[in-house]
Amino acid sequence: MTDALTLFDDVLPPETPVENRLLQVRTVYAEPAAAASPRGRQVLARFPGAELVEVPSHWQIPTLHGNEGNVDRWVRVKTETLVLGVKKSLSARPNGRSANWIAPSTANGCAMACAYCYVPRQKGYANPITVFTNIEQITGYLRRHVARQGPKTEPDQCDPESWVYDIGENSDCSVDALVSDNVADLVATFRELPTAKASFATKYVNEHLLDLDPQGRTRVRFSLMPQADATVLDVRTSKVGERIAAVDDFVAAGYEVHLNLSPVVLREGWEADWTALLQQLDDELGDAAKAQAAAEVIMLTHNEGLHQVNLGWHPQAEDLLWRPELQQPKVSQNGQVNVRYRNDVKRAGVDRLQQLIRQHVPWLHVRYAF
Repeated sequence: MTDALTLFDDVLPPETPVENRLLQVRTVYAEPAAAASPRGRQVLARFPGAELVEVPSHWQIPTLHGNEGNVDRWVRVKTETLVLGVKKSLSARPNGRSANWIAPSTANGCAMACAYCYVPRQKGYANPITVFTNIEQITGYLRRHVARQGPKTEPDQCDPESWVYDIGENSDCSVDALVSDNVADLVATFRELPTAKASFATKYVNEHLLDLDPQGRTRVRFSLMPQADATVLDVRTSKVGERIAAVDDFVAAGYEVHLNLSPVVLREGWEADWTALLQQLDDELGDAAKAQAAAEVIMLTHNEGLHQVNLGWHPQAEDLLWRPELQQPKVSQNGQVNVRYRNDVKRAGVDRLQQLIRQHVPWLHVRYAF
């Protein structure tokens, strides 16, 4: 089976750096103010051969948003296109699961193409990376928001001592860091905030992040699933083994490193494959990583609209994701109507995976499972 990193990519020499396979930018759509800003100029300088196309809004690009023809170019759009915009509305949204707050986005969209990702449901057939260039306003807002919270006086499932801010809800910060210094600026901001932590989930190993000196104030959550699932579903991501191998390095570099066991896809043989993955974690992670580790367990949530999109570019994924006989409608926290496993199926799956965790990785604290 084709490796997930190269699935649907042009054939490039094997020595081509991974970031160059992810991003071969030919067109940058930009709001004028974004292109003229220091951060916008930095992004444009990183891709000097790209054509710059001015647009009135990062949301108003007819060739991207709502263009069904882009289904045939799903990955090519992600590879060849960037968008620059200014984040107009700054707010921190309460969360309470993985983080206390969802921070204002510094990017949305992604160069990777995970078949279950919810972000393209909002953007209409294409979701290349959009970089928000007003980073100083965003980090200033976060400093003020953290100051208003004061110290955390009671532990919760997000963290026992610090307010946790998810800085990557709509993107993958490890890939965003290939495009601009927004992630570096966020890590530097939280390094100076003793009552708060940044947090983001990732499926991509970006070794440049090891140089950012987070001093324990940024939590990286490596998303993991059996490689048999990732080969089909985690398109253009780092292999699961590479993510596991990076954990000790990120801990040594000063990050808090947690694990996202997600999405858990129920299919024939899933228990054996998850057992093997948990045993791999126990065998390969060092004592320091195990001592600070915690996990989230998230069962698959899917969406009928995304199902239809996937049928146009990657129908093989839908053999795993679209299981009407096991699924039921679900209204998500953001109001979208999705599908998830039926209550009884989901409950049994969560219980069984937690059993496997207790058996094979008893050191891994599960912060929440749903």
